[in-house]
Parts: sequence; structure tokens; C-alpha cells
Amino acid sequence: MTRIYNFHGGIHPPENKRQSLGAPIRQAPVPARLILPLQQHIGKAATPLVEVGDQVLKGQKIAEPTGHISAAIHAPSSGIISYIGLQPVPHASGLESSCIVIETDGQEQWCERHPIEDYRSIDKKELLKHIRDAGIAGLGGAGFPTDIKLNLGKDHIVNTLIINAAECEPYITADDALMRERPNDILTGVEIIAHLLQPSKILIGIEDNKPNAIKALRDAIRERNLPIELVVVPTRYPSGGEKQLIQLLTGIEVPSGSIPADVGIVCQNVGTAAAIYRAVIHGKPLISRLVTLTGFALGHRQNYEALIGTPFSVLLEAAEVDRSKMFRLVMGGPMMGISIEDDRIPVIKTTNCIIAATLEEMPPAPPAQPCIRCGMCEQVCPASLLPQQLYWFAKGREFEKARHHNLFDCIECGACAYVCPSNIPLVQHYRFAKSEIRNEEAEQQKAAQARERFEARQARLVREELEKEQRRKERAEAAAKEQARKKAEADATPSDTPDPEAELKKLKSAASIARTKLKKAREALKNAEEKGLDGTEKLKETVAQLEEKATAAESAWQQATGTEQSCP
Repeated sequence: MTRIYNFHGGIHPPENKRQSLGAPIRQAPVPARLILPLQQHIGKAATPLVEVGDQVLKGQKIAEPTGHISAAIHAPSSGIISYIGLQPVPHASGLESSCIVIETDGQEQWCERHPIEDYRSIDKKELLKHIRDAGIAGLGGAGFPTDIKLNLGKDHIVNTLIINAAECEPYITADDALMRERPNDILTGVEIIAHLLQPSKILIGIEDNKPNAIKALRDAIRERNLPIELVVVPTRYPSGGEKQLIQLLTGIEVPSGSIPADVGIVCQNVGTAAAIYRAVIHGKPLISRLVTLTGFALGHRQNYEALIGTPFSVLLEAAEVDRSKMFRLVMGGPMMGISIEDDRIPVIKTTNCIIAATLEEMPPAPPAQPCIRCGMCEQVCPASLLPQQLYWFAKGREFEKARHHNLFDCIECGACAYVCPSNIPLVQHYRFAKSEIRNEEAEQQKAAQARERFEARQARLVREELEKEQRRKERAEAAAKEQARKKAEADATPSDTPDPEAELKKLKSAASIARTKLKKAREALKNAEEKGLDGTEKLKETVAQLEEKATAAESAWQQATGTEQSCP
């Protein structure tokens, strides 16, 4: 038998669970309009696969996962896509988000389903893909895509698989009702999970305030002879927190900033296990879930099987709400839930409870008083934090100090605010600080990306300039080489190579010049003889010499041209 350990802190608020367990699970009506937010899980929002006007069938995939951490979304009923855009969604901010709206046709016509008859005979990757395609996310509240937690790879060796059946928060009984009425669905889902992870030990942790669920699970385990140990733990809030339940069942404290898989443990919710069973054995994607409808403003307080996307107003009317009595509408439990102002918002994958409370049931919180430093918040904190110190850091916007004091280890259980004698809304301060830190990180990431883009641009411009300069150098070198080549070719051409045309011109020119000189010399000699000038003998010698040259030049030209002409 597994030893039960302890965790720091914890409280015992009024349970208020019996009021919703007096009747079996009831099927909620199919609404005329289904609103399906694209972000119903941790990670990136899904990407639509449909357009306005498309006809869809029940179970048809209408949005696919975006990136690694994301989840698919399917049509919970058959109908027509009437709108894709912003709609009110269940979120503490009260802001709108992208949604797909389906006008149902009342036919409930299914698309083709693909159940797996023998999941042990197929490849594990194919089985994980089937679970991913079914859009299953954690139904215990966080909404982490289930296929990611089941696909740990070789980096993590799973020693212990823990199935979380604690359901510790007041009012909520969805898991309790599921265990009472459908224990075999849960156990088959656990077997599928165990087939994927191959743990050495499987534990189901459940609080001792659920005797009927304990009996139903114990009988089913015994009947099927499964190697699963059902561990009953004392009722204490928040024993259903993942790290707190792990510490209760194993004594292992998951270090700050780590995940359970880092210490060889995987934790899954009973609702998630049942969803895996429906997806694998029956081929049904995650299109519905159990929702606890409770609060004294309702006429029928019980658990409903509601389609994802069903507006809260439809469920409230099905539970016969008395709006004159309803003072406050809460999604989730009174400790970690959020107040809702608009009952048009839809059920999503993480919606486990809707409380329609009267004024006496949930009166307005008294005004906050100054902190008296009593230290009670520290005593009940299940994460062993210093809530008072975190409060001062958040209030003073000293977010870096809050981070260093492990702000993100806070599970926002509300135990600190519950015991605070000054009625300080501590969790709201922590949520504010976390939001500011995330926003700051996002801005820093944007700035880093912008800087990277700028540096990449500068590097590109420098690279392009260097490439241009290199091309200029290459062109200059090529031109110099070409010029050198031409010069070398010119130098290599023999200068005494005869050119016939040029030689003829040269000979003709020489003959013409010789005749001209001879003519001028004869005229000079004639003029000197007529006038009886001195130097006639010298002129005669010059004429004789020029006659010889003229005759030689004329003879050379005639030989070159092959003609014979008499010298003038």
C-alpha cells in the first residue's frame, strides 16, 4: 500500500458538493447556436478550416492545431457556419476572442468516425496522432494539450502515472459524478495512457469525501484485475493541485521551474482519461464534457453532459435558474473561478462548473484593509511561497523581485486570500504581476526581434556593398587583363610584314614626289641659264641626280603595278 505523505499549507473551506450529487448526469439540450473559441487550451489558438456558409457534421474538424502546443476543435453538432470572428469568451479579462459560430440544424448527423479496435497493435506515434487529432486537452482546469504530455520521448523515463481524481475545490462534482457512473471509461483511458508511457506504477489519488466514487472505482479495478492502486487521501484544499497531489502520493517535491516529467511522473485527470477512451475506442473527438450546474439560484442542481460551445444561458435555463435570486455567476469553483457578467459566453474544454449564487451564498467581499503582517497567508500556501512579500512586490510594481521570489510557482488557489483577515484580494495582485511580466517579456522579445532584423539588414547592406566593390575590382582586373592581352597581341605581330596596298601607295607617293622635285629643279636651272646667274653647274648636277631618283622611283612603281610609263 502506498504511503500518504504531506504538503505544506492547505485549508478546509465548506465543500458544498452534496447539492449537485442528488441526481444522475443529465444530457444538456442542443442549443440553436454553438460558439467555439479558437483558444480553449494552453498554447496557440487553432486555425479555422471552414468558412462562413459551410455545412458541417457532428465531430468534423473545423480548426486545426497551430504549432506544437495547440489543440484541434471539432463541430459539437451538425449545422452551418454562420460567423467567424470576435465573440465574448470565458476569460477573467472579459475581452472578446476569435470564435467559430455554428447554427445547429437539430439533425445531430455524425461525420465518418475512425475508432481504433486494437490500440496495442498500432504504432505509438499513430496512436498519439489520433489523440492529437481528437483535440483532447486537460479537463482538470489547465487545458494543456494531452498529446504533448503523453509524447515525452527518450529524454524522460516515466516511473509513476498519477490519475488525479481529487477534485478538491468546493461545489465542483463533475469528476465525482463521472467516477460514480462511468468508472470503466476512466479505467480504459488509463490503460491507453499506460500503454503509451509504460510506467512502473499507476496510482489514482482521490479525496476521502467521495465514498461512492471510491467504491465504484475500486469495484471496477478489482473486476478487471488491473495493476492500478487507488489511494485515498484526506480532504484538504488544494490537494487536487498537480504538484500537491504528487507530493501527497510520492513524497517527491517537483522543483521550481520544473515539470513532473522531470522527476519521472506524469499526472492526468480522470476526465481526460475518459475523453481518451471515447476518442480511441469510439472515434469521438472532444466535443462535450461534464459541467456542474450548482448554486442556490438554480432549481435543478446537478451535472450536465454539455456540448462544447453551449452558451451558459442555455444551461442556466435547463437548470431552471431564478434570475431574481441570482446575485453572482461564477465559472469554476469559488476559490479559483472567475465572475461572469455575460451569460452568452460558451462552455469550453476547461469549463467544469457554473455557480449561480444567491446574495446570501456569495455576498460581496468586504473592503480590503491594510496588511497586518499576521503571516497566515504563508502558513496556508501549498507552494511554500511568501504571499505577503509577493503582494508588496506586486503592489509596488517590483516585478523582477516577485519573479525571484518564485511568483510563477503560485497556482492561484486562493488559500492565502481565504484566510487573510484584512480581506486583501491577493490572487488578483499575483495575476496582475504575472500579466505585467508576460507583457514585458513579450515587448522585450519584440524589441529583440526588431534588433535582430535591423542588424540583419545592416549586415546585408554591408555585404551587398562589399559584393559591389568586389565586382568593380573584378571588372577592373578583367579590363586590365584584356588591355594587356591586346597589347601583347599587338607586340607579337611582326612589324616588317609587307602590306601590298600600303607598299603601292608608298611607291606611288615616292615617284610623285621625285617628279615634283625634278620639275622644280629643271625650272630653277632654266631660270638661272636665261638670266646668266652663277651656280648653273651645281644646278645641273642636282637635276641629274633628281632625274636618276625620279627614274628609279618611277621604275619601282611601274614594276609593282606592272605598267610602263615614261618619266617626264
